[in-house]
Amino acid sequence: MASTKALVGVSPIYARILSLFPADINFCFAYGSGVVKQSGSNAKNSKMIDMIFAVNDSLTWHRQNMEMNPNHYSFLKWLGEGSVAAYQDHWGAKVYFNTLVPIPSENVMIKYGVVSQTALVSDLLDWSELYLAGRLHKPVMVVRPTSDSELRSALQKNLHSAIHCALLLLPEHFTEKLLYKTIIELSYKGDFRMIIGEDKNKVNNILDPQFELLQEIYRPILKSLHDYVDVQESGLCCQDPGTLAKLHHLNQLPRTPQRALVRFWNRGCGNLRQDTEDVLRAVAHDPDCSSILQSRIQEIVWASSVRQSLKGILTAGIFKSIQYSAQKIKKMLASTRQIQ
Repeated sequence: MASTKALVGVSPIYARILSLFPADINFCFAYGSGVVKQSGSNAKNSKMIDMIFAVNDSLTWHRQNMEMNPNHYSFLKWLGEGSVAAYQDHWGAKVYFNTLVPIPSENVMIKYGVVSQTALVSDLLDWSELYLAGRLHKPVMVVRPTSDSELRSALQKNLHSAIHCALLLLPEHFTEKLLYKTIIELSYKGDFRMIIGEDKNKVNNILDPQFELLQEIYRPILKSLHDYVDVQESGLCCQDPGTLAKLHHLNQLPRTPQRALVRFWNRGCGNLRQDTEDVLRAVAHDPDCSSILQSRIQEIVWASSVRQSLKGILTAGIFKSIQYSAQKIKKMLASTRQIQ
């Protein structure tokens, strides 16, 4: 899997953590500064390990997990596994997080999100939320690989979509570093947590120490697009700025951004609405193509980040929500002081 081949040698701690949960986890990855190196993080400080569990049957998984780990849940557990599974699958970004969960045997704290495999595939292919899809644009550590061909294909398609989208947002000439920065920003620009609660240096903190990992992920894809973009060993890049090239990239975008472009283009048109093919052709000819697309991506990210954050207040509980938010704001203020 291109998104993870650079992160080998998974620590046994992750297998031990997984053994504390129900076995029906088809795919698991860990992410964030506690897993993949980021600038500005202090290795001496204990970090939270962030993990995502993709499961087949959310209701069954939560029922088993409530029996094994009842203390992980907020008051929502008293509503039963059916309500928890429904809350996961139908609200926010379709992920249910339990946060600030202590693992005494490993002397670590974890935050884990549960998502149905169906919802994960949808986000990867369509960018319906651009939430987990955005996390998987960046290097992660795969703790449990998937054997499911549909999910494997969706993981790879998500990376290709990121390249097509980034190229539409970039000028004719750019650097490889700017390309990866643009990809990282896809799921951060528009995220309301970047206004309050997130490290202001977040993008560069990821970009600088993970640059070689990003190269391992994306250079094979870039080579397959040699008709549209040239990446030199020096890191200088040049892409075809023509309308046909833009139209190709627009046609390769996931369904949700395409639909957002169609809604934007047809606003106020009444019965003279254009279909997707005509709209994408028109956008490709528009000199403001990149800014139009950027705004649509930000709208998707804004909506999912707001809904998921509000959802997190209930899944974490009031006390843990305040505690977790305070930690985030502390990091944000520290990064703001560094910028100043």
